[in-house]
Amino acid sequence: MKRSLHYLLMANHTELQKQLFSSVKDTELTLGQPKVLDYLKERNGVVQKEIACACHIEPASLSSILNGMEKKGLITRKMSLENRRVCYIFLTEKGERLMRRVDDEFKRIDESCLYGFSEKEKETLNGFLERIYNNLYNVKSTKGDNTVE
Repeated sequence: MKRSLHYLLMANHTELQKQLFSSVKDTELTLGQPKVLDYLKERNGVVQKEIACACHIEPASLSSILNGMEKKGLITRKMSLENRRVCYIFLTEKGERLMRRVDDEFKRIDESCLYGFSEKEKETLNGFLERIYNNLYNVKSTKGDNTVE
């Protein structure tokens, strides 16, 4: 039986999440938090709106995710001196330690996923996935739906 693209993408995503959460279950991370940690790895000190857009998380959902991360001592929020409505998100030392662990797990999972693939096949796969993402994004944009999902 040939499986559809949407099924394979969803099944792979689900398995990736299972493996990640199984390997970091002692951290009590919740859905969405590893993605935010991963984003903050390269962009520590960004505004909440940027995180929501880049991580494809609704702003209201992100607020809940960040509240949980703040309670765990993983992030801190700092208000802008120019605009009190703007808040910057920073990793704490504890958040940085956990971010490195999550990063190691993502790398391990990536290696497992791509076991037996040549470098050329990896590049080709990444190119295809980028094109799929861009196609989906462009379809959403042409329909006038600019909401983050």
